[in-house]
Amino acid sequence: MKMKKDFLSVGDLSKKEMEKLFRIAKELKRKPYGTTLKDKTIVLLFEKASTRTRLSFEAGIGHLGGKSIYVDASTSQLARGETVEDTGRVMERFVDGIVARVYKHETLVGLAKNSRIPVINALSDVEHPCQAIADLFTVLQKAGSFKDQKVAFIGDGDNVCNSLMLGCAILGVEFSAATPPGYKPNAEILAKAKKLSGNKIQVFDDPVKAVNDASFVYTDVFVSMGNEAEKEERLKIFVPKYQVTRGLMGHARKGALFMHCLPAHRGQEVAADVIDGKSSIVFDQAENRMHTQNALLKMLYSR
Repeated sequence: MKMKKDFLSVGDLSKKEMEKLFRIAKELKRKPYGTTLKDKTIVLLFEKASTRTRLSFEAGIGHLGGKSIYVDASTSQLARGETVEDTGRVMERFVDGIVARVYKHETLVGLAKNSRIPVINALSDVEHPCQAIADLFTVLQKAGSFKDQKVAFIGDGDNVCNSLMLGCAILGVEFSAATPPGYKPNAEILAKAKKLSGNKIQVFDDPVKAVNDASFVYTDVFVSMGNEAEKEERLKIFVPKYQVTRGLMGHARKGALFMHCLPAHRGQEVAADVIDGKSSIVFDQAENRMHTQNALLKMLYSR
């Protein structure tokens, strides 16, 4: 099965393609340099600020022999009203691919529909698929296989939760989420994930129920970029019930590992002694962003 030329959703990968991606990522982690992107230029079109996403793509593209151009959308003609459609048509004339970090998922769809070059979702309001493939690769590296693993996500059913849930469903990994009412995962993605995996996908209000027998416990910030105006309201809803503490980790499987996509706010979504403790693998996740993204780039450009 040929992989779709764009990567807008974790669902753009089949189980076999994801397993192939992880095999490539494992090799790239051992030997990260290559020539897949020799004589190719990738534009990084970012509407949202970034540390890990920008650095991992810029470094990774360089490791594969390519060049990257960073474009802050706020200083581009997009900020002055140029359409996404026109932007896509222009960019395809100059570069070989677009990595876009945007506020609205529709922006990615518009870029993909109006350019003949690969478009990669580096974050939207609906999904964060590059984060999810790094997370799942990290689970595989730590556990050795996906068999009998369970991932529990605690907090806001946001883009990270959506992609991780869908990725787990594709791979057959048990997944549970605990979110407050009104902050559930995307209904369409939840339905798709449940259809793929049956009873392996569950959503609760109670964090204790979600982490029961989990081998990996995951959380994300309670106030994402773009939601700053809701900060006080969100913190009242989420803290302390949905904060990952040592007490909550105690309801998970013995030896459970803690995950976070970063940046983190200690004392909000996670206690300091958890994220800075021995069970934390957050920096392994961060490193694996580059390896899995480069594996994705190899699959897209090695044709």
